Amino acid sequence: MAADALPVLSDAARALAARCESKAGDPARRITEAGLTGPPAPADLTPEEKDPRIAAAARHGLRWLIRRAVRGDRGDTRLLRERAAQHADDGLPLHLLLRGQLHGTHALWRSLRAAARPGEEDALIELAGFLLAAQEYLVGAVSETYVDERAALAAEERERDRSLVRALLDGSLPADRFPAARLGLADGALVLALRLPPGDGPVRAPLAVRRELRRVQAALDRTYGTDVPAVLDTGGGHAVVPGHAVPHGTDEDLLARLRHACSPEIRVAAVPAADPGAIAGAARTASEILRVARAGGLAAGLHRLDDVLLEYHLAHRDGSGERIAALLDPITGRPDLVETLRTYLGSRQERRSTARQLGLHPNTVDNRLARITELTGLDLATPHGTALALAALLLRDAAAAG
Repeated sequence: MAADALPVLSDAARALAARCESKAGDPARRITEAGLTGPPAPADLTPEEKDPRIAAAARHGLRWLIRRAVRGDRGDTRLLRERAAQHADDGLPLHLLLRGQLHGTHALWRSLRAAARPGEEDALIELAGFLLAAQEYLVGAVSETYVDERAALAAEERERDRSLVRALLDGSLPADRFPAARLGLADGALVLALRLPPGDGPVRAPLAVRRELRRVQAALDRTYGTDVPAVLDTGGGHAVVPGHAVPHGTDEDLLARLRHACSPEIRVAAVPAADPGAIAGAARTASEILRVARAGGLAAGLHRLDDVLLEYHLAHRDGSGERIAALLDPITGRPDLVETLRTYLGSRQERRSTARQLGLHPNTVDNRLARITELTGLDLATPHGTALALAALLLRDAAAAG
């Protein structure tokens, strides 16, 4: 309800309200004397401070009501909103503010009733309707401002945590200067790397991207039962889960929630970090696990180092790396053959599974594999040839990644 939608009072009703104008502070004093009960006050706000603040908030609302009733002007709720924002910043519970306002309005009604003279019954009924309508407006204004302020404070706090985690992940903030205890990371963390698949069609609208990232963040928070600091963008990113001893079965829960929030093709890698100083290294390892899992043709899902141990080892360069990677030079211009090789190796040399994933006939897969052997000299029917092909594929992808 808008302030200008409040009813215009008759002269008799305004006259009755005017007789109580000088007593607008009385209901607020009664609130202080009554001492509204509720949750403990914030750490920096004692109970002795809490009740007067509630009373002051109610007093501002009651004065607005009286001025609006007597003079009929719209009144200025800016001060009410400023006070609501301040109380939100102080952590004073919203329900106490609203109870104070309602309690004060009830006390004001009792004052009006006591001040009414014989023959003013209609004016009193008119004022009762006015108070009910105005209360709807005031409660809405206070609640809206309070909730907006709390949301803004929560967003600021989350962004502050995200900035700290980002600095820790990229190594720009030394671990000994990181407020690990505040974020629950003093005992280590589970570091996640996420790769979000590209959306279908052209570039997605920013609103759609933000919604997807919010769903991903919610999936992380719900899975681990806490606020999980995450640094995410359209391609993925990292998340740092407080505590590295994650309960059994959480991997399956996380993957199910992320697939529902984003896509069945999402990839996640998980690496534990025993202390804050190990988080940056764990993030690099998790990113590398994602890369080699994709390069090795593994199906999308959640991977740990043990899942890609051979691929991880083969993907790291040494003096012979360039020569091994060069084995696939003859098929560089044939992306169909490269993708067939990747899928074939990821399917553990199952030609029918490869054909199903690529949407091909098994005979077509056989023909492509024969062509790969013909062009590269790698015999994919032998363990040695398969190992060389896998190493070459991983090393080429590592070189392309930078």
